[in-house]
Amino acid sequence: MSYATQKLAEEKVFKDPVHRYIHVRDQVIWDLVNSREFQRLRRIKQLGTSYLVFHGAEHSRFSHSLGVYEIVRRISDDIFHGRPEWDEDERLVVLCAALLHDLGHGPFSHSFEKVFHVDHEEFTREILLGDTEVNQILLKVGEEFPKKVAEVIAKTYANKQVVSLISSQIDADRMDYLQRDAYYTGVSYGHFDMERILRVMRPVEDQVVIKSSGMHAVEDYIMSRYQMYWQVYFHPVARSAEVILRKILQRAKELSENGYKFKQPPTHFMAFFDRSFTLKDYLALDEGVLMTYFQLWMTERDPILSDLSDRFVNRRLFQYVDFDPGKDYRKLGELAQLFREAGIDPEYYLIDDSTSDLPYDFYRPGEEEERLPIHLLMPSGEIKELSRQSQIVDAISGKRRTDYKLYFPAELLIDGKKKASKQKILELLRKGGV
Repeated sequence: MSYATQKLAEEKVFKDPVHRYIHVRDQVIWDLVNSREFQRLRRIKQLGTSYLVFHGAEHSRFSHSLGVYEIVRRISDDIFHGRPEWDEDERLVVLCAALLHDLGHGPFSHSFEKVFHVDHEEFTREILLGDTEVNQILLKVGEEFPKKVAEVIAKTYANKQVVSLISSQIDADRMDYLQRDAYYTGVSYGHFDMERILRVMRPVEDQVVIKSSGMHAVEDYIMSRYQMYWQVYFHPVARSAEVILRKILQRAKELSENGYKFKQPPTHFMAFFDRSFTLKDYLALDEGVLMTYFQLWMTERDPILSDLSDRFVNRRLFQYVDFDPGKDYRKLGELAQLFREAGIDPEYYLIDDSTSDLPYDFYRPGEEEERLPIHLLMPSGEIKELSRQSQIVDAISGKRRTDYKLYFPAELLIDGKKKASKQKILELLRKGGV
């Protein structure tokens, strides 16, 4: 028996709050789960700084990745199995891609990426193809197998059915994180009828479609996603924590570049400060490492690094007001000058932040990012794009919503020092948004 088809002597089962049970029968999958690089995902939170708003949101990318694997396993082994339009030979590559799709995420991933200009998707590829335990396991399946898995995750794999199960507007990744994040944050928005959606999924030619009888379940899924983004993922208080986190890393980087002598040398960060980092350096980082440094930096001599670290560790976050860059950009410059006059560095204490989301879109030829739409399989056999059939989806299709906020430390503006400048700042902040 080849390694690719080798089964465990006894099925392994993970108890899971979202899917009840996650089943592992393949030796390859079990070996990947136990690899060093996959186990690291236990130490990376799925929702970054959201635990500072939703105290239950402590779940990891490890549990999410297992959940995505389980959804794809069910589709491949139960729903698509035996259908002539589905190639059974793709089973292992799609299971591995589902399990490993988030492998390259770093600590507080998106904030870390912005400061150090790294890309978690590129690190996922490096882990799959580089000198890692994961690569050695995948190579045992076949010489080209690691490359195949990497192509599925990068959306360049020839079989678009396989790609769409991992990455599309209704994929296993989204179906797991919406439900998992809703469960751990305690909100009701992310719940939808996944069982119904799975039952009506069908492989057709080079895509996966939904039987038209399941349209209302898909509408519910899209609205759940919309609500989760604005109520959880883009929560302004979680964004305040992200802003502070980015500024901590930015300050540490700036101090290092200027020859500052840290009490505790930031050994884990030095390669990122001078951009000489390797995959090994990246894999050595997790959120425990970052939090250790933040606690050490609370006692640093640099007042900005010390203050920002204390704010993050002890949840003393910035306040915020709505900000319209079209109307308020001049006020932002005026505010920055007033902050300087008040002795507050605007680079670290006056931050504008924006976030946006497109809940559903259809493919527009010529655009840079190809958005594969959700297609419905009609009783006649005809395939129609979802928004052409659903009034609900049509109403939000192609409509990008953007939110702008201005973050600042409110308590520093009400102390007794340099009162005149601070009074002007407060007056500006109170006027119409900013």
